[in-house]
Amino acid sequence: MPDTTMMAQTILALLAPADLAALGLMALAWYGLGWRIELTKTAKPSVTVLMAQYRREWLKQFVTRMPRMYDASVLASLRQSTNWLASTTLLALGGLLALIGNPEQLRGVAQDLSLEAGSARSFETRLLLAGLFLSHGFLKFLWSNRLFGYSSIMMSTVPNEASDPLAYPRARQAAEINIRAAYNFNRGLRATYFALASLAWLLGPWALMAATLVVSWLIWSREFASHSRGVLLDPPPEA
Repeated sequence: MPDTTMMAQTILALLAPADLAALGLMALAWYGLGWRIELTKTAKPSVTVLMAQYRREWLKQFVTRMPRMYDASVLASLRQSTNWLASTTLLALGGLLALIGNPEQLRGVAQDLSLEAGSARSFETRLLLAGLFLSHGFLKFLWSNRLFGYSSIMMSTVPNEASDPLAYPRARQAAEINIRAAYNFNRGLRATYFALASLAWLLGPWALMAATLVVSWLIWSREFASHSRGVLLDPPPEA
Protein backbone atom coordinates (compact mmCIF):
# COMPACT_ATOMS: atom_id res chain seq x y z
CA MET A 1 0.00 0.00 0.00
CA PRO A 2 2.76 2.52 0.83
CA ASP A 3 4.49 1.64 -2.47
CA THR A 4 1.27 2.36 -4.37
CA THR A 5 0.84 5.68 -2.59
CA MET A 6 4.43 6.64 -3.31
CA MET A 7 4.02 5.72 -6.98
CA ALA A 8 0.88 7.84 -7.25
CA GLN A 9 2.66 10.78 -5.62
CA THR A 10 5.57 10.39 -8.03
CA ILE A 11 3.27 10.41 -11.05
CA LEU A 12 1.34 13.44 -9.78
CA ALA A 13 4.63 15.28 -9.24
CA LEU A 14 5.39 14.85 -12.93
CA LEU A 15 2.08 16.40 -14.02
CA ALA A 16 1.54 20.10 -14.52
CA PRO A 17 -1.89 21.71 -13.96
CA ALA A 18 -2.47 21.64 -17.72
CA ASP A 19 -1.76 17.89 -17.77
CA LEU A 20 -4.29 17.30 -14.98
CA ALA A 21 -6.87 19.38 -16.85
CA ALA A 22 -6.28 17.39 -20.04
CA LEU A 23 -6.64 14.11 -18.14
CA GLY A 24 -9.82 15.38 -16.50
CA LEU A 25 -11.26 16.26 -19.91
CA MET A 26 -10.39 12.82 -21.26
CA ALA A 27 -11.94 11.08 -18.24
CA LEU A 28 -15.09 13.16 -18.60
CA ALA A 29 -15.34 12.39 -22.33
CA TRP A 30 -14.68 8.68 -21.73
CA TYR A 31 -17.32 8.17 -19.06
CA GLY A 32 -19.78 10.66 -20.53
CA LEU A 33 -19.77 9.10 -23.98
CA GLY A 34 -20.04 5.57 -22.60
CA TRP A 35 -23.01 6.52 -20.43
CA ARG A 36 -24.84 8.41 -23.18
CA ILE A 37 -24.25 5.81 -25.90
CA GLU A 38 -25.65 2.98 -23.77
CA LEU A 39 -28.58 5.01 -22.44
CA THR A 40 -31.77 3.24 -23.51
CA LYS A 41 -34.51 5.50 -22.14
CA THR A 42 -34.00 8.53 -24.36
CA ALA A 43 -35.70 10.20 -27.29
CA LYS A 44 -32.52 9.92 -29.39
CA PRO A 45 -31.00 6.46 -28.97
CA SER A 46 -27.52 5.68 -30.25
CA VAL A 47 -26.66 3.26 -33.04
CA THR A 48 -25.56 0.79 -30.35
CA VAL A 49 -29.01 0.87 -28.72
CA LEU A 50 -30.81 0.71 -32.08
CA MET A 51 -28.76 -2.32 -33.10
CA ALA A 52 -29.76 -4.03 -29.86
CA GLN A 53 -33.36 -3.97 -31.07
CA TYR A 54 -32.31 -5.46 -34.40
CA ARG A 55 -30.46 -8.21 -32.56
CA ARG A 56 -33.64 -9.07 -30.66
CA GLU A 57 -35.51 -9.15 -33.98
CA TRP A 58 -32.78 -11.35 -35.46
CA LEU A 59 -33.16 -13.98 -32.74
CA LYS A 60 -36.93 -13.77 -33.03
CA GLN A 61 -36.73 -14.59 -36.75
CA PHE A 62 -34.14 -17.26 -35.95
CA VAL A 63 -36.82 -19.41 -34.30
CA THR A 64 -38.69 -20.03 -37.56
CA ARG A 65 -35.77 -19.92 -40.02
CA MET A 66 -34.84 -23.28 -41.49
CA PRO A 67 -32.09 -24.17 -42.00
CA ARG A 68 -30.14 -22.01 -39.55
CA MET A 69 -26.79 -22.02 -41.32
CA TYR A 70 -27.06 -18.29 -42.10
CA ASP A 71 -27.32 -17.44 -38.41
CA ALA A 72 -24.32 -19.64 -37.62
CA SER A 73 -22.24 -17.86 -40.27
CA VAL A 74 -23.21 -14.42 -38.93
CA LEU A 75 -22.22 -15.40 -35.41
CA ALA A 76 -18.93 -16.88 -36.64
CA SER A 77 -18.19 -13.59 -38.40
CA LEU A 78 -18.84 -11.64 -35.20
CA ARG A 79 -16.51 -13.88 -33.22
CA GLN A 80 -13.85 -13.59 -35.91
CA SER A 81 -13.98 -9.79 -35.65
CA THR A 82 -13.51 -9.87 -31.88
CA ASN A 83 -10.65 -12.37 -32.26
CA TRP A 84 -8.86 -10.16 -34.78
CA LEU A 85 -9.24 -7.00 -32.73
CA ALA A 86 -8.17 -8.72 -29.51
CA SER A 87 -5.04 -10.03 -31.24
CA THR A 88 -4.28 -6.65 -32.81
CA THR A 89 -4.77 -4.84 -29.51
CA LEU A 90 -2.45 -7.29 -27.75
CA LEU A 91 0.26 -6.70 -30.37
CA ALA A 92 -0.12 -2.94 -30.00
CA LEU A 93 0.10 -3.26 -26.23
CA GLY A 94 3.28 -5.29 -26.53
CA GLY A 95 4.86 -2.66 -28.76
CA LEU A 96 3.83 0.08 -26.36
CA LEU A 97 5.35 -1.74 -23.40
CA ALA A 98 8.59 -2.01 -25.37
CA LEU A 99 8.52 1.77 -25.89
CA ILE A 100 7.88 2.36 -22.19
CA GLY A 101 10.97 0.29 -21.43
CA ASN A 102 13.09 2.40 -23.82
CA PRO A 103 11.42 5.77 -24.51
CA GLU A 104 14.55 7.75 -25.46
CA GLN A 105 14.09 7.67 -29.23
CA LEU A 106 10.39 8.58 -29.06
CA ARG A 107 11.21 11.23 -26.51
CA GLY A 108 13.62 12.89 -28.94
CA VAL A 109 10.99 12.99 -31.68
CA ALA A 110 8.34 14.40 -29.33
CA GLN A 111 10.74 17.06 -28.07
CA ASP A 112 11.44 18.19 -31.62
CA LEU A 113 7.72 18.53 -32.29
CA SER A 114 6.58 20.05 -28.99
CA LEU A 115 9.74 21.94 -28.01
CA GLU A 116 9.30 20.64 -24.47
CA ALA A 117 12.10 19.24 -22.34
CA GLY A 118 10.53 16.35 -20.43
CA SER A 119 12.21 13.63 -18.42
CA ALA A 120 12.22 10.00 -19.45
CA ARG A 121 9.90 9.26 -16.51
CA SER A 122 7.33 11.80 -17.75
CA PHE A 123 7.28 10.16 -21.19
CA GLU A 124 6.85 6.74 -19.62
CA THR A 125 3.87 8.12 -17.72
CA ARG A 126 2.33 9.50 -20.90
CA LEU A 127 2.77 6.23 -22.73
CA LEU A 128 1.26 4.41 -19.77
CA LEU A 129 -2.09 6.11 -20.39
CA ALA A 130 -2.30 4.57 -23.86
CA GLY A 131 -1.32 1.24 -22.34
CA LEU A 132 -4.19 1.43 -19.87
CA PHE A 133 -6.70 2.08 -22.66
CA LEU A 134 -5.29 -0.76 -24.78
CA SER A 135 -5.41 -3.14 -21.82
CA HIS A 136 -9.03 -2.19 -21.19
CA GLY A 137 -9.85 -2.68 -24.87
CA PHE A 138 -8.16 -6.09 -24.97
CA LEU A 139 -10.15 -7.32 -21.96
CA LYS A 140 -13.41 -6.04 -23.47
CA PHE A 141 -12.73 -7.76 -26.81
CA LEU A 142 -11.83 -10.96 -24.98
CA TRP A 143 -15.03 -10.89 -22.92
CA SER A 144 -17.08 -10.01 -26.00
CA ASN A 145 -15.73 -13.07 -27.78
CA ARG A 146 -16.62 -15.21 -24.77
CA LEU A 147 -20.16 -13.82 -24.70
CA PHE A 148 -20.65 -14.47 -28.40
CA GLY A 149 -19.66 -18.05 -27.61
CA TYR A 150 -22.27 -18.19 -24.86
CA SER A 151 -24.84 -16.80 -27.30
CA SER A 152 -24.03 -19.48 -29.89
CA ILE A 153 -24.51 -22.22 -27.30
CA MET A 154 -27.83 -20.74 -26.19
CA MET A 155 -28.94 -20.47 -29.82
CA SER A 156 -28.27 -24.16 -30.22
CA THR A 157 -30.71 -24.87 -27.38
CA VAL A 158 -33.60 -23.19 -29.22
CA PRO A 159 -36.06 -25.96 -30.22
CA ASN A 160 -36.66 -26.54 -33.92
CA GLU A 161 -40.42 -26.27 -33.48
CA ALA A 162 -41.68 -22.71 -33.04
CA SER A 163 -44.66 -24.07 -31.13
CA ASP A 164 -42.39 -25.40 -28.40
CA PRO A 165 -42.94 -23.28 -25.24
CA LEU A 166 -39.18 -22.91 -24.80
CA ALA A 167 -38.48 -21.66 -28.34
CA TYR A 168 -39.02 -17.91 -27.94
CA PRO A 169 -37.81 -17.67 -24.31
CA ARG A 170 -34.53 -19.35 -25.28
CA ALA A 171 -34.21 -17.05 -28.29
CA ARG A 172 -34.75 -14.00 -26.07
CA GLN A 173 -32.04 -15.21 -23.70
CA ALA A 174 -29.61 -15.71 -26.57
CA ALA A 175 -30.46 -12.24 -27.88
CA GLU A 176 -29.70 -10.56 -24.54
CA ILE A 177 -26.34 -12.34 -24.26
CA ASN A 178 -25.61 -11.33 -27.86
CA ILE A 179 -26.42 -7.71 -27.00
CA ARG A 180 -24.06 -7.75 -24.01
CA ALA A 181 -21.35 -9.12 -26.28
CA ALA A 182 -21.94 -6.26 -28.73
CA TYR A 183 -21.84 -3.67 -25.93
CA ASN A 184 -18.47 -4.99 -24.76
CA PHE A 185 -17.22 -5.03 -28.35
CA ASN A 186 -18.15 -1.35 -28.71
CA ARG A 187 -16.48 -0.53 -25.39
CA GLY A 188 -13.32 -2.12 -26.72
CA LEU A 189 -13.54 0.00 -29.86
CA ARG A 190 -13.96 3.18 -27.81
CA ALA A 191 -10.93 2.22 -25.73
CA THR A 192 -8.91 1.83 -28.93
CA TYR A 193 -10.00 5.28 -30.14
CA PHE A 194 -9.01 6.86 -26.84
CA ALA A 195 -5.69 4.96 -26.80
CA LEU A 196 -4.82 6.61 -30.11
CA ALA A 197 -5.92 10.00 -28.78
CA SER A 198 -3.83 9.57 -25.63
CA LEU A 199 -0.65 9.30 -27.70
CA ALA A 200 -1.06 13.01 -28.47
CA TRP A 201 -0.03 13.63 -24.87
CA LEU A 202 3.55 13.12 -26.05
CA LEU A 203 3.18 16.51 -27.73
CA GLY A 204 1.87 18.16 -24.59
CA PRO A 205 -1.39 18.63 -22.68
CA TRP A 206 -2.97 20.93 -25.25
CA ALA A 207 -2.46 18.34 -27.95
CA LEU A 208 -4.10 15.78 -25.67
CA MET A 209 -7.10 18.07 -25.19
CA ALA A 210 -7.42 18.59 -28.95
CA ALA A 211 -7.13 14.85 -29.66
CA THR A 212 -9.74 14.10 -26.98
CA LEU A 213 -12.19 16.53 -28.56
CA VAL A 214 -11.58 15.14 -32.07
CA VAL A 215 -12.04 11.52 -30.98
CA SER A 216 -15.11 12.41 -28.91
CA TRP A 217 -16.69 14.15 -31.88
CA LEU A 218 -15.85 11.18 -34.12
CA ILE A 219 -17.46 8.68 -31.75
CA TRP A 220 -20.47 10.92 -31.13
CA SER A 221 -21.10 11.56 -34.82
CA ARG A 222 -20.99 7.87 -35.66
CA GLU A 223 -23.43 7.01 -32.89
CA PHE A 224 -25.87 9.92 -33.24
CA ALA A 225 -25.35 11.71 -36.58
CA SER A 226 -24.26 9.07 -39.09
CA HIS A 227 -25.95 7.96 -42.28
CA SER A 228 -26.11 4.45 -40.83
CA ARG A 229 -28.25 5.69 -37.96
CA GLY A 230 -30.66 7.27 -40.43
CA VAL A 231 -30.96 3.96 -42.27
CA LEU A 232 -31.66 2.10 -39.02
CA LEU A 233 -34.45 4.57 -38.20
CA ASP A 234 -35.96 4.45 -41.68
CA PRO A 235 -39.12 2.31 -41.48
CA PRO A 236 -39.64 -0.36 -44.15
CA PRO A 237 -42.14 0.42 -46.92
CA GLU A 238 -45.70 -0.72 -46.54
CA ALA A 239 -46.38 -4.13 -48.08
